[in-house]
Amino acid sequence: MTTITPHRIAERHNHTHGPGCGHEAIVHGDHVDYLHDGHAHHEHLTEAGVHYDECHTCTCPHCTDSCANCTCADCSCDTCNHAVCSCEHCSDSCNNCTCADCTCATCAHAS
Repeated sequence: MTTITPHRIAERHNHTHGPGCGHEAIVHGDHVDYLHDGHAHHEHLTEAGVHYDECHTCTCPHCTDSCANCTCADCSCDTCNHAVCSCEHCSDSCNNCTCADCTCATCAHAS
């Protein structure tokens, strides 16, 4: 069974984003977002080819930043990237933490 995830396709680009492309890259969950011109987007490979998707926007009522770049101190958005793992030996964001013994309740892989 195929699951369709809603996404917003970003504008066309004149180059392929990647290391050295000149745009800041931020690891966000299972992809890398590239920041430029006030927004963030990432490559999306489909059967029809490659396009770029816009990053989600934080759902907090007082925030308009992308989830890859959100810095809200009281954020409750489950796709934002700013929460840092609370394990004493980890300093990665909760969205990217890979600690095998993680006990942080806000990390993406914790259960």
